[in-house]
Amino acid sequence: MKNGLSSHEPKPSPPRAGPDNESTGQADQDPEATAATMSHDEQPKQYLSAFKGLGLLDRFLALWIFLAMAIGIILGNFVPETGPALQKGKFVGVSVPIAVGLLVMMYPILCKVRYESLHELFSHREMWKQICFSIFVNWIVAPFLMVISLALAWAFLPDKPELRTGLILVGLGRCIAMVLIWNGLAGGNDEYCAILVAINSILQMILFAPMAVFFIRVISHESGTIDISYSVVATSVAVFLGIPLGAAIITRFVVRKFAGADWYQQTFLKYLAPWSLIGLLYTILVLFASQGRQVVHQIVSVVRVAAPLIVYFVFIFFVTLWISRLLGFRFSMVVTQSFTAASNNFELAIAVAVATFGPNSDQALASTVGPLIEVPVLVGLVYAVRWMANRWGWK
Repeated sequence: MKNGLSSHEPKPSPPRAGPDNESTGQADQDPEATAATMSHDEQPKQYLSAFKGLGLLDRFLALWIFLAMAIGIILGNFVPETGPALQKGKFVGVSVPIAVGLLVMMYPILCKVRYESLHELFSHREMWKQICFSIFVNWIVAPFLMVISLALAWAFLPDKPELRTGLILVGLGRCIAMVLIWNGLAGGNDEYCAILVAINSILQMILFAPMAVFFIRVISHESGTIDISYSVVATSVAVFLGIPLGAAIITRFVVRKFAGADWYQQTFLKYLAPWSLIGLLYTILVLFASQGRQVVHQIVSVVRVAAPLIVYFVFIFFVTLWISRLLGFRFSMVVTQSFTAASNNFELAIAVAVATFGPNSDQALASTVGPLIEVPVLVGLVYAVRWMANRWGWK
């Protein structure tokens, strides 16, 4: 596994006239090519096969994830004390073990981002084009598709308004954690992904609460009062993005200054890289262990919640992928935009559901089911997009 989670990208084609020229260092260079070059220091990558050349942890990621899920469910069911023990301590509405896993998972990826060079991206029109497209997809297209998802939710959950409310909370949160993992594994652009995550985080603090009220009260016509606290939303986003981002920025500048850029890139990041997937597997295991008993004992409700979620994740992913390809985005940007749109902020959904409706509510159950469904679906999409890149020679 080279330099962390970055997957093997296609070997660049020979330079040619037009907007897809490789980075030359000149003012008129293609900003997407610049970003792609900035994001990966390793040699040009080839799709000889969908996962050839990956390390053991990456290559069998699906196996490790399903093992973590299985072990978690077994622990949650056959060791009844596991769930309550893991849920005892809370940190901004999320259990401490899960919070630790999320922070460990995000830190190594954010350490790879070249913050010292990000200002170069903002000098290009292409950067703003990507930002505008991401905002359009995440805050206009995705909510529209949420209406379709709500129709499915009504079809599967006509008698469960509380579960429908939980589904809305899951769908509205834009991901700020696991998307960095999926983006890296699928060959996306790290710098762009970090920027889009930061922008979505800011918009989330402003828009999540009013949009949740709008969808729950107006679109879904749910009865009763709902008061979603802005402070809960802002705190969750600030903690789960702010802490690892701040730590990564400090680490990058301090270590590079005292140990040198080469040592940081070739040694430090290489040592740090596996911890992202270790953090992911740990988080998944804890999630399933803490909720495994509840999932098994309410399997009918879980299945009914899962159906509209699966449709939503897959549909928004391929709609974004299709539009990105029509607009002529490079492969790395297609991946970044698609996974940014399809991933959801489950930690925020859980925090809001617990704070607003209580830890034992059906809304909290639905928000908990969100990541249990999202993880295997997005693992499948990672494999799918890598297969498509190999099959059709995407670059």
